[in-house]
Order: sequence, then C-alpha cells, then structure tokens
Amino acid sequence: MINKFIFTCGDINGIGPEILIKTLNSVIVKTFNTFYVACPKNVFIDTSLKIRPNFKFTFIKKFEEDPEFQVHIIDMGNKKYKYGKPTSASGKVSFDSIKTAFKLANEKKVDAIITAPISKHALHLAGINYPGHTEMLAEWSGTKNFVMTFLSYKMNAAIATIHQPLKNIPRLITKTSLKQKIDILISMLENDLHISEPKIAVLGLNPHAGEEGIIGNEEEKIIKPVINSFENKNVFGPFSPDAFFGSGKFKDFNLIFGMYHDQALIPFKLLNFGKGVNFTAGLPFVRTSPDHGVAYDIAGQITADESSLIEAYQYADKIVHNRKENELQKSK
Repeated sequence: MINKFIFTCGDINGIGPEILIKTLNSVIVKTFNTFYVACPKNVFIDTSLKIRPNFKFTFIKKFEEDPEFQVHIIDMGNKKYKYGKPTSASGKVSFDSIKTAFKLANEKKVDAIITAPISKHALHLAGINYPGHTEMLAEWSGTKNFVMTFLSYKMNAAIATIHQPLKNIPRLITKTSLKQKIDILISMLENDLHISEPKIAVLGLNPHAGEEGIIGNEEEKIIKPVINSFENKNVFGPFSPDAFFGSGKFKDFNLIFGMYHDQALIPFKLLNFGKGVNFTAGLPFVRTSPDHGVAYDIAGQITADESSLIEAYQYADKIVHNRKENELQKSK
C-alpha cells in the first residue's frame, strides 16, 4: 500500500527545512511512499547544499505526480529568510505552507500532513491570529470537536484545553467538552492506533484532585460525573497528578488525559523529548508534527536532531494504514 504525505516547511528561519531533508534522507530508503514538500525553492536548494539529499526530487508548481520521483517540492517561489529570528516573512511562509498542505489533504490528494515547527510570534508579526496548527486545521476543516494529543511508545497524552492562560482553564472545563473529548480519544485509540479496550486515566484539575472538594470543586461537580458516564469503558480518575506520575502509575494506561497544557506535557516531554509526536485527534485527515519548536538558537548550524519528525512521519504512516484497513473491513 503506497501512501502520500505532504510536509510543510515550518518557519524557514528555524530548523524546519533542515530536519525535513534529514527526515526524508532517513525514511526514503525504507518505503515506496510518495512525498510532497511545500517549501520556497531557494530555501530548499540552499538547505540541500548543506545536507546532501540521498533522494531524487523535482520542483512542481501545482499538484502533480511524476512517477520518476518519490519527492515533489511544491515551489512557493523564492523567499527572504534569516536564520535565528522570527520575522513577518517567515510567519507568512509557514502559514502559506500549511494552507497548501491543508488544501491537498482536504481534497484527498494526500493521505496525511506532517508539519514542521512554526513560531507563534512570527505568525503574529505576519498579522495571522492563530495560536497554532491545531486551531488552524480544525477551523479550516470545520471540525468543532478535536483534541491535541501526544503519542510515543512510553506514554500517550492528551489535553482538555490547549493554548490558554491558566486563569481561563476552570471555566473552559465543562461536562460537555470533557465528554466529547474522551469520546474522540477512545475512538482514536481504537481506530487509529488499533488498541482494543483502551484504558484512559483522567487527571484532576486541582492539587490532590480537589481533596474531596476541599481544594476546589471541579472534580466533584464536573470531572467525576463525566468519568462515571463511561461506565462501560475503561475511563478512570480523577487522579492527583503528582502522585500519579511519581508512582509510575501512568504506565498502566494507554493514554493520560490532562486538564491543561503543562500538566500533561511536562511529564510527556520529560519522557520523550525529541521523540514525541503531536497528533490532532478528531480531524477528517491525519496530521502529525514533532513535539519541539523552531529552535532559532541552532538554525542553520546543521546540528538539529530530526528524530521527532521521523517519528511524526512513522506515526502518520501507521495511522493512515490503520484507517485504510478500517475502511476495507467496513466494505466487506
């Protein structure tokens, strides 16, 4: 089964183009899959002079497939770039690259999007008011219910709220939103990862998971009733996060569902930094990305580690394969 993937270039002032070419160098020799890259022509060429590609590639102006090549570079023209800092130009290029990838995924011309890191600051400088990939792709695809998820072989995690100030978190945690997100996560674990009867651990919002309502009542009023509504599923909690991770109890579950960004991502990245994968559960197409940022401090030095982007590709390939297998089973 040959699958089609599109990589975005990310912020061209960061490490995105570098780790992209390094990733293709690594995976191209192990697969017959077809790859597209949305990237400015001069950036791809300049980066290729520093990292010699071991694959044949061709530049294309619009979506087309040349059977002579596994890698097709969608030419976004020549763009100014300057390693090491966010600029309005780099923000605009990263945004346009994502738009290009979304269009192809939405038209079902590619099976998955793999996004290189972007800078929220650069997006802001370009006048683009999205907090990240997840929110962009959800809005463009008309997806109202989605979950930012992080995948690895050591621990899977997801968060109830995404890029929100801590002061806003309590009012954003509702019975309806938690129920919808846990439903999405169960479906994702069963269908995308092929885990039968997955076990999900739900973390509390407050210290000690509220201590029976003494240190906050969100657990008693919102989180526990939602967990209890999944009586025929393996959903447990709410757990006190410090003891839960400190005791290693997270190893007993297929996914940890946190209430806010750092609560779940600090332990996840402690275990997986440079190897974890960001996956947007609930989208109509597959989208993965590495779990790190643009790394302006080492941009252009050709020292960046591509491991997380390789993992992002491998998870995308696995999920695409599983979804196609699911469709095949349904058609029988």
